[in-house]
Amino acid sequence: MISEQKIRAFLFYLGVFIFLAGLPFILSFAVGYKFDPHKFKFTKTGIIVIKTQPANASVYLNNALLRDKTPLTINELLPAKYNLKIELDKYYSWAREVEVEKGKVSRLEKIILFPLRPHIKQLNKERLSSFWIDATDNNIYYVNQDDSSIYTSNLEGENYKQVAPFIAITPPPVKFRLSPDKQKLLYFNKHQVAISSLTRRRDAASQEEPFILNYPGEGLADVFWHSDSYHLIIISDRKIQAREARTDSPAVDLVNLSRKNSDVFFDTDTDTLYFTDYQQAGDGNIYNNLYKIELNTKTFLLQNLIGTKDKEDEQ
Repeated sequence: MISEQKIRAFLFYLGVFIFLAGLPFILSFAVGYKFDPHKFKFTKTGIIVIKTQPANASVYLNNALLRDKTPLTINELLPAKYNLKIELDKYYSWAREVEVEKGKVSRLEKIILFPLRPHIKQLNKERLSSFWIDATDNNIYYVNQDDSSIYTSNLEGENYKQVAPFIAITPPPVKFRLSPDKQKLLYFNKHQVAISSLTRRRDAASQEEPFILNYPGEGLADVFWHSDSYHLIIISDRKIQAREARTDSPAVDLVNLSRKNSDVFFDTDTDTLYFTDYQQAGDGNIYNNLYKIELNTKTFLLQNLIGTKDKEDEQ
């Protein structure tokens, strides 16, 4: 009887001892601490949060496969660098070294797993020389130089149809620009600007024929539509010009550039042109400066200048 009491007492005190000895570990886990055997002390842990698109991917932490799949949260990680690898059948794997800091959450919530064989759909139904996208109206335009035609469809390749003739320029165009009213297309190379009408005129049975504006002595850097879809803003190596989109229109020199190949940006919404050019300052040094021309309130001025030029040519 006495021996049983001693055994019970021993077990009781042993349980109390184990509880007291383990209490720091229990409390540390409860408040986000973990015993670090390398440093032999309790250390604040960190967390990794993982989300993938698509979900249900397998996660390897330092080459060890975790039980849960994405999305998941990995808790109680000691501060260190961890090798993460994410795998999903029929998708490219994703791998990265992630640093976990004490008391912080490392969020990996924008992981995209790309398919090994992505879905590819052919959109054109005729031979294709080049294309461009009109994201505003969700249209695709295609150029077929073999039959000298321009085609269009929606972004899924539906409603595919021929919309305009295409006149070839040599070398091939470097850029295509759709007019703001969506009725004309310009494309250009170093010495030519071509314009095609994409719609039929109300006063004619057929479309306007495409035409070319030649610039044999100048190198064209860029060409923009004015918001009125009638004037062109033309940037050459040494000039910024405005002219009407017709073959017999004279050009108005807005700026003579000191710098060849200036950086240019044209905002069609406000008809504001930004460009860089060299200018000599008061200290005698030459600096590259940024300038702007506001053309939104000067449409009539452009027309007047062009009209004046026409009259001078007639005289």
